[in-house]
Amino acid sequence: MNLLRTIKTGDDLKKLSKNQLPALAKEIRERIISVVSKNGGHLASSLGVVELTIAIHYVFNIPSDSLIWDVGHQAYTHKLLTGRDDRFDSLRKFKGISGFIKRSENPCDAFTVGHSSTSISAGLGISVAKHLKKDKAKVISVIGDGSMTAGLAYEGLNQAGDSKRDLIVILNDNDMSISPNVGALSSFLSRTLSANYLQSMKKDFGAFLKSLPGIGDDIYRIAKKSENSFKTFVTPGMLFEAFNFDYFGPIDGHRLNHLIDIMENIKHLNEPVLLHVTTKKGKGYEPAEKNPVYFHGVSSFDIDTGNTSTSIPTNLYNPSNLSTIAPYPILTYTEVFGQTMVELAKQDSKVVAITAAMPEGTGLTQFAKEFPERFFDVGIAEQHAVTFAAGMASQGMKPVVAIYSTFMQRAYDQILHDVCIDSHHVVFALDRGGIVGEDGPTHHGLFDYSFLRSIPNMTIMAPKDENELALMLKKAIDYKGPIAIRYPRGRGEGVVNYYAKDSTEAHSFKGLNFNKNPIEKTKEIEIGKAELLRDGKDVLILASGRTVQEAIKAIDEIKQSQKNISIALVNARFIKPLDSEMILNLASRIYNIITVEEHVLDGGFGSAVLELLVDNGIFSKGYNYKVKRIGIKDKFVEHGSQNILRSEYKLDSAAIVESVMEMVLDKATA
Repeated sequence: MNLLRTIKTGDDLKKLSKNQLPALAKEIRERIISVVSKNGGHLASSLGVVELTIAIHYVFNIPSDSLIWDVGHQAYTHKLLTGRDDRFDSLRKFKGISGFIKRSENPCDAFTVGHSSTSISAGLGISVAKHLKKDKAKVISVIGDGSMTAGLAYEGLNQAGDSKRDLIVILNDNDMSISPNVGALSSFLSRTLSANYLQSMKKDFGAFLKSLPGIGDDIYRIAKKSENSFKTFVTPGMLFEAFNFDYFGPIDGHRLNHLIDIMENIKHLNEPVLLHVTTKKGKGYEPAEKNPVYFHGVSSFDIDTGNTSTSIPTNLYNPSNLSTIAPYPILTYTEVFGQTMVELAKQDSKVVAITAAMPEGTGLTQFAKEFPERFFDVGIAEQHAVTFAAGMASQGMKPVVAIYSTFMQRAYDQILHDVCIDSHHVVFALDRGGIVGEDGPTHHGLFDYSFLRSIPNMTIMAPKDENELALMLKKAIDYKGPIAIRYPRGRGEGVVNYYAKDSTEAHSFKGLNFNKNPIEKTKEIEIGKAELLRDGKDVLILASGRTVQEAIKAIDEIKQSQKNISIALVNARFIKPLDSEMILNLASRIYNIITVEEHVLDGGFGSAVLELLVDNGIFSKGYNYKVKRIGIKDKFVEHGSQNILRSEYKLDSAAIVESVMEMVLDKATA
């Protein structure tokens, strides 16, 4: 019998006997593995919480009781148990269901999530609101041990414990090693101490001790200390007890009967409670159990072997015509960054690398191996990473902070206050700038130009290809002051590396020799200087970052259609400062101007160009200027493949061709 197909709501789940739940867990794992093997997604974390999720939905009344997930990496079972099994094949696909928790998607999704360490604060807010509305329903916040490295989690714990609000926090610990005997003992203690009558007895006995004249308070403190000392000896509960949470655990997060029993007991407590469960990432799928880091976020793969099924492109379009593409693996921008960092660190002992729990994702694993004393993974603590870097920079080091664009948003105040006010030399490597794909609105890096370019002393660069990324990183290391490099997710353009030490390294970025200058195009980048790729007289295209490649494709397409249109193309290179001299000179003679950016239009690159033109009186000269800004309008971008989203939001070469033709045809008919 397919149990999963019978479940649309929590009531359907509760109709199953406890003996049927392990079979349901097996079905859910098979369903998740099947879909993720085709669509990609967060596999290991979702497989690790199958039993925990079943127990939560079996005991609590979701959505009347509010369930808040942290990050959402582990939420696939939750989706399957809340009426989304029939759409689960569309997971992470364009117009399909989200890979994360999305409040607009289902009533059981209590709070939209995507960034870590938010569930306790959000859960506390929901709990307070329920109390004010006299709603006695429960609030359950699930948070992983990794997310507990962020200060936001402790800010939430602090207020929740101080206010003694009715909140259940479930700590999903998939990293801590606990021996079987200690685990069994703590499981017994947790289930026993959580029983209603014992909790009531503890409170009544505590009240009795306190009432003893003269000595009551002292005896109560001794008794409480003895209890806590014993619990602390076999569990890590002292930390959470210090926040005024009743702590239970750790218990095995894969033993359904134990999970259900303890949840049945603690759901009657009307105070802050923390339940500590231990789980195994990748549980039930051997390749994911053996390599949970790889299967944390994975592309499509072969179920039998666990090997990725993503093919490597061998003939990418190469607009710069710097080389003939051969069948060799084309590096991602992340790999280029990582290799370049290693080479720069070999040349400069002051270079250090900092990341926030993402050494693999940011390409710094090799750096960490070769320079362990100069590599710092601070955990999920982006704010700390930035201020930590500022401290190092104040002492003459050259810190490179490698964090995804979307996560750097969390450290805005530290960038402004701790780095830029004193103009500390901190390099920000913003990976995943622009459209990132299937992870959706919480992960697209579409806001960095806006929030960075308004800060004094900040310099912002965006490379058009791998060679520029390497050059920009070298320039950033040699620079004096705050500087950011923003580059996209995915494979590069396949250009030959002209900075390699020899021809054998031409298709990697190892052994870099930045003094090598074989052709004019490899001159050192100057701060604030753009690159004129093509000159023309009818239309001026100003492009930033990866959109330069789309602009080149568009110009070539227009040429191939035998349109007699002369187009100038500028690779901006710098979002701040703009190359005002080049832009103003071109704009003084070309009256059709198009800006292109993979970023929101509000406050972005196009806005910066318009500000430059207005401030210098270009539009007041009486000419019939037309300006078109290509970018993301004032909205959040959903999930889907990068190519689909770029087409949908008109960020590709076709959109540029359309804009050019509209301008030229309008001019011809005017």
